[in-house]
Amino acid sequence: MKKKLVIMVLGGVMVCSLMLAGCGGQGEAPATTESTVQTEVPAATDGSAEDAGAAAESVAEETVSDQEAADNVAALIDAIYVQERTENTDEQCAQAKAAWDALTDAQKELVEGENADPDYFGRDTGDASKDDPRNQDGIGEKEILVVSFGTSFNDSRVADIRGIEDAIQEANPDWSVRRAFTAQIIINHVQARDNEFIDNMDQALERAVKNGVKNLVVQPTHLMHGAEYDEIVEALEAYRDQFETVTVAEPLLGEVGTDATVINGDKEAVAKEMTSEALKDAGYDTLDAGTEGLEAAKADGVAFVFLGHGTFHTAKVSYSQMQTQMDRLGFDNVFIGTVEGDPEETACEEVMNAIAEAGYQKVILRPLMVVAGDHANNDMAGEEEDSWRSIFKASDKFESVEAQITGMGSIPSIQQIYAQHTRDALDLAALADLAGAGGGQTQNLQDGVYSADFKTDSSMFRVNEACDGKGMLTVKNGEMVIHISLGSKKIVNLYPGLAADAQKDGAALLEPTEDTVTYSDGMTEEVYGFDVPVPALDTAFDLALIGTKGKWYDHKVSVSGAESADGGAQTAKTDVLEDGSYSVEIAFEGGSGKAQILSPVTVNVTGGNATATARWNSPNYDYMLVDGKKYLPVNKEGDSVFEIPVLCFDKPMQVVGDTVAMSKPHEVTYEITFRSETIKKQ
Repeated sequence: MKKKLVIMVLGGVMVCSLMLAGCGGQGEAPATTESTVQTEVPAATDGSAEDAGAAAESVAEETVSDQEAADNVAALIDAIYVQERTENTDEQCAQAKAAWDALTDAQKELVEGENADPDYFGRDTGDASKDDPRNQDGIGEKEILVVSFGTSFNDSRVADIRGIEDAIQEANPDWSVRRAFTAQIIINHVQARDNEFIDNMDQALERAVKNGVKNLVVQPTHLMHGAEYDEIVEALEAYRDQFETVTVAEPLLGEVGTDATVINGDKEAVAKEMTSEALKDAGYDTLDAGTEGLEAAKADGVAFVFLGHGTFHTAKVSYSQMQTQMDRLGFDNVFIGTVEGDPEETACEEVMNAIAEAGYQKVILRPLMVVAGDHANNDMAGEEEDSWRSIFKASDKFESVEAQITGMGSIPSIQQIYAQHTRDALDLAALADLAGAGGGQTQNLQDGVYSADFKTDSSMFRVNEACDGKGMLTVKNGEMVIHISLGSKKIVNLYPGLAADAQKDGAALLEPTEDTVTYSDGMTEEVYGFDVPVPALDTAFDLALIGTKGKWYDHKVSVSGAESADGGAQTAKTDVLEDGSYSVEIAFEGGSGKAQILSPVTVNVTGGNATATARWNSPNYDYMLVDGKKYLPVNKEGDSVFEIPVLCFDKPMQVVGDTVAMSKPHEVTYEITFRSETIKKQ
């Protein structure tokens, strides 16, 4: 049968003859802004215009406009832009990609939905084939599950997330490393666009169970003990009895605490590595070569802003702690900001004003995020008017505003921090370290109340974050009991011993107390607490627990670092020094090298407690911090003098000095080593 071409014009079907009555020449179709769709329809048997019109109308219903085609794709994208996986997710992902591929370039530009846009499928984020989803079976009995929020930016996923996973696998060749993402929205995006299948938490745990994994270590790549970390621990509860051991390793910044001025070693290490990388990428010497590069950046008027996500979770104090850490290190041209603006001092306007007031004219933005994904590329460095870079530029307060779009996960030294956290979690390594070579020696503590560290073999069983990992240790007649407040009311009993013995008739179970804890934001919560007998300090002992699900579990715990609970740091005790005054030489490190404590120092010993008189070569120190306590000068004129406790001999003791010698006061961290071989009685 012969066919003829019929032109379908949106807004109506127009059939034109080649020669129009009343016209002296060939007719032209009227101009239109609507798209046209061409299709072939069967010609009428008699060639009449009426039959051709009828045939055209028969296919009009099968023809859609460019916008309708784009809207269909947008709806399919929005359908998979969800946080819950269903039995239809795989099919929906495939449908969305197929519909996108069927669009013309012009139609793709019209895709717009609640979450859909042309970038969903169209943006080039790198080569997905370079990634490894780590969703393979054949795991074996020992698995390290690396859990990330995830990113759809392929290059960042390879450099940052895979970079961390590869480092952990290299450090632990006898364990199988697998991956899970917590953001189903991202999982769906990568699957639909790149046909890469990444497990969510439930899928990864089901895979571990199916493969017969006995020992499971979960390493989060999250920054802190925030909401995402809590969700990981919660998800593990449903699978805990499927494994012999389950251990959750620390996130990047370690323990949170509640005090913005109390910093742990992880935060200090991250602060140094982040600043060093930022200096290098800006063309300055890294901190490996000293502080010359940092001082050169200051002299050039350069300020660095490390931008995190921000959170309303109590863990938001971590951002304040990072700013405190920068100040103590003397990095006063480094500022911490957050996309969410929580804590308040990390909001864009606050950070921008602080930089301007400090006199810096050039700003370099860099993500304080594991991956350089959507937040780094859009919220930080995007061209939209609400990005940090755009806001800083629009303020006209700065000569230049630049961005370094690099995720923290790609930095080798950061990868090694994660690897170390994983190693600490493997096979109760953290407790083995606490036990020490001496097999757990006891301290001779006098009767009284002490603050002490309470550590366990699992992040699922730990002291409440408001307690900074500590409990109150009571010593009476040589016997020790520590009171701990837990994170919730999910643990209902403890037993000092093994789970098997706890289930025997007559077993003396530890009953809970109801404790009220106060978080850094002022919020309070009622949780369970327990009074736990402590057989010895600095050694691991058995402590079984039972939760609301009615199953007993074995755990190892330890108590260490006892300090007087009167608010003061416990000074160093020694059996070799009688009461009296001594001259002791010190080794001193930290800061720029210009200011220092003069050596030797005078150490006074009373009742076995040692206190040093520390004289600076500068009058510009208004307080010192030792073991979390503030000490004020004991003199009013001349060089600053302090009386501080001696916590140890022959090992570096960290102190903080607040100097007012610069444009604004800031805390600087130093290390003092009291050298016992130089002790001379005065």
